[in-house]
Amino acid sequence: MKTIIVTGSVSSGKTTVSRKLAKKLNLKYIDVNKLIKEEKLGCGYDKKRKCKIIDVNILNESLIKLIKNSKQNLIIDSHLSHYLPNRYVDLCIVTKCRLRILEKRLKKRNYDENKVKENLTVEIFDTCLNEAKALNHNVLVIDTTKGINMGNLASKIKVLLK
Repeated sequence: MKTIIVTGSVSSGKTTVSRKLAKKLNLKYIDVNKLIKEEKLGCGYDKKRKCKIIDVNILNESLIKLIKNSKQNLIIDSHLSHYLPNRYVDLCIVTKCRLRILEKRLKKRNYDENKVKENLTVEIFDTCLNEAKALNHNVLVIDTTKGINMGNLASKIKVLLK
C-alpha cells in the first residue's frame, strides 16, 4: 500500500489538494483533525493560540497503526503529517501559497492578528518544507496560489509512486 502525506502551513491548500487527489487517484482520505477528535488525541488546549495541543508521538502512533492496517492507498491531510517517520510515507506533498493570498485566507477564517502572523512566519521560513526535508521525506512542492491542475498533478504523482 502507498501512503501520501500532504503538509504545509495553515490555509495553504492542504485539504483542497488532498480531497481532490483522493478522488482522482482513488485514495482513502484521512483527515487528521477528525482523527484527533475521534481518538481524543489532544493533550490540552493552548488558550493563546486557541487550538488543541497535540503530542506528535501519540499522533504518529495512531497514524502508523492506521497505515499498517490499511488495505487501501492513503492520503493523509495535516500540517503535522510530515512528522511521520519517512519509512511509512511514499510521498510528502508540501503546499505553498503566496503570502498575500495566504494572509487573505487566514483572515477569512477570522484568525486574530497574532495567529495570522505566526502562520505567515511558518510560510516565510518554509517550516513544513524544511522539517519534511530534515526527516528525509520524498518531497513534492506545489504552489496553490492560483489553483492546481489536478490532472497534471495526478499524472506526476502516479509516476513518482511507481
